[in-house]
Amino acid sequence: MASLMELKEIFRSADAVCFDVDSTVIREEGIDELAKFCGVGDAVAEMTRRAMGGTVTFKAALTARLGLIRPSYEQVQKLISDNPPQLTPGIRELVSRLHQRGVQVFLVSGGFQSIVEHVALQLNIPTANVFANRLKFYFNGEYAGFDETQPTAESGGKGKVITHLKEQFHFKKVVMIGDGATDMEACPPGDCFIGFGGNVVRKQVKEKAKWYISHFDELLKELEER
Repeated sequence: MASLMELKEIFRSADAVCFDVDSTVIREEGIDELAKFCGVGDAVAEMTRRAMGGTVTFKAALTARLGLIRPSYEQVQKLISDNPPQLTPGIRELVSRLHQRGVQVFLVSGGFQSIVEHVALQLNIPTANVFANRLKFYFNGEYAGFDETQPTAESGGKGKVITHLKEQFHFKKVVMIGDGATDMEACPPGDCFIGFGGNVVRKQVKEKAKWYISHFDELLKELEER
């Protein structure tokens, strides 16, 4: 098991950094915001808490939550325009610094492609570097389910994305940063996990992560050390 000092060295020399999105890169949980927007906020927030705690499989929780929300295409677009996702303080600067160092940055999320791509645009991250779930709609815009073939639609999916990235780009060191159990489970194959508690603290992650931060400034400082 790597020590904290070794994890910090991996981060400083990483050739790719993957960020979770909900409650990490942005302040909210996208699915909870969509649920509130569609009038079923409380029921879905409880399901999200259980999913993030790791007590139910991610796909089962996602299926159940979306079955309650049943968002239309129009509702998703209106949510993004009326209540755009709020970036977490420090993330813009951190991503910019990583880009300056030639590090590839990816957004790997159990959230929804349309919302995550909106976030990527704000951070100058190419949409090709976004891995998220895709909602499906009928021709009239009504909810038709989600693409279950996406790796991010199931438990262990973020690890599959990292394996894919290593195979495709031959990355030597990949870092995963996030607030939840699904992020922590991605290492291995990720080489370093950094737990993030700046928006919400997940007890299981805080207790088990060797490196746990509350603000992205802590990572900016690590990059300046070198």
